[in-house]
Amino acid sequence: MSSFEDSLRSLSLDYLNLLINGQAFSDVTFSVEGRLVHAHRCILAARSLFFRKFFCGPDPPSGLDPVGSRMNPAAAAAAAAAPQSTPGVIPVNSVGYEVFLLLLQFLYSGQVSIVPQKHEPRPNCSERACWHTHCTSAVDLALDTLAAARYFGVEQLALLTQKQLASMVEKASIEDVMKVLIASRKQDMHQLWTTCSHLVAKSGLPPEVLAKHLPIDVVAKIEELRIKSSLARRSLTPHHHHHHDLSAAADLEDQKIRRMRRALDSSDVELVKLMVMGEGLNLDEALALHYAVENCSREVVKTLLELGAADVNYPAGPAGKTPLHIAAEMVSPDMVAVLLDHHADPNVRTVDGVTPLDILRTLTSDFLFKGAVPGLTHIEPNKLRLCLELVQSAALVISREEGSANTPTSTTIYPPMTEEHNSTSSGSNLGNLNLDSRLVYLNLGAAGSTQMGSRMEGDDDHSSHNRQREAMNRHDPTMYHHSHDF
Repeated sequence: MSSFEDSLRSLSLDYLNLLINGQAFSDVTFSVEGRLVHAHRCILAARSLFFRKFFCGPDPPSGLDPVGSRMNPAAAAAAAAAPQSTPGVIPVNSVGYEVFLLLLQFLYSGQVSIVPQKHEPRPNCSERACWHTHCTSAVDLALDTLAAARYFGVEQLALLTQKQLASMVEKASIEDVMKVLIASRKQDMHQLWTTCSHLVAKSGLPPEVLAKHLPIDVVAKIEELRIKSSLARRSLTPHHHHHHDLSAAADLEDQKIRRMRRALDSSDVELVKLMVMGEGLNLDEALALHYAVENCSREVVKTLLELGAADVNYPAGPAGKTPLHIAAEMVSPDMVAVLLDHHADPNVRTVDGVTPLDILRTLTSDFLFKGAVPGLTHIEPNKLRLCLELVQSAALVISREEGSANTPTSTTIYPPMTEEHNSTSSGSNLGNLNLDSRLVYLNLGAAGSTQMGSRMEGDDDHSSHNRQREAMNRHDPTMYHHSHDF
């Protein structure tokens, strides 16, 4: 038996050498992406019904053009830019050079390795020294080979590629799994479809995210699998293990959150995206945006928002603070601006009815009337003014859009001045300053002058601001750490 296998291996290598030696005994030449490939009609015709019809048919076409193949755009551009084929050269316009060589290698030898060479630079793979066993580049190459094998009628190669893909998807990213899922559906490969659909169902991705990558009917089937799987687990799980399972699930979620925070600390939002796509991480429940606003850069927060998986107005903890509340407490114009750019609501209230604008109003009052802000010893007046203007402007825009004729009371920066206040402060140059004038003085750093005029406004004004400060102080600044330590 071993001698027979050795004979087959030797025969396979002999035929492969014909392909490798190029023009030796070649009687047909293909042009693929501007490069010539020499082959032998008799071998291709013997191994492929497609080539047999192509070479021996009554009206052979002028070129090989498998419609709907997955050749990458760069290959298509190279083929389009290549000079016109010389007489006797058959153009191959829609199959990549690498895939075409893999196809011929299998036709000549009966065996082929679809996995790219390890450590070689590949498109769609930025990892250095990658082994290309399950990266995006390896998956794309296998899908291209599968499409070519099906078109050219090489069913054995198609089955070999299907087996290779089934092995790849076990470790591939969920995005690549969904690509294979779609391809297996088009190619009617039921075993590969079953493997990929179960992997997607286990990913925990919500239907709205799946709908961005998969057809609606496929999403519906994934949801059906999840329901069946959930019912099966309930029927097999004893009741006395329920508490243990909940504890284990909570520990797993804590581990995910700690990994997410480490990724955010290192500005690796791509890893967070993979956790959302592949592990079902819920960014809202993990308070990812609250954490990023307080601990990370503006670019990290912006990239996190652009993932589309976090609610910019998500209320955290018992107090119900949103990321904009946190940014307002930090007096961070960068964070306030990026949150407002992504539709943060300046009018959203905490449980005690405090809006982000209320927070900035109280901070401004403390600075103007007292010359200091509790908890913010090194506050910059310009930043406070800018935060106040950004949030107030956003609130006014929303008010206009809602058709309100007057500015809502929640957007008033200062309480109305009574006649008593006006008469009491008449001796001060700053007592009757309107909002814009006060902000100008704040911007110029005239806090000392403002304090002098403001302190003359009477006890009623102070008590009004003190009541706002007391309402805010009821919120624990670390309330959104309710279940996790930062």
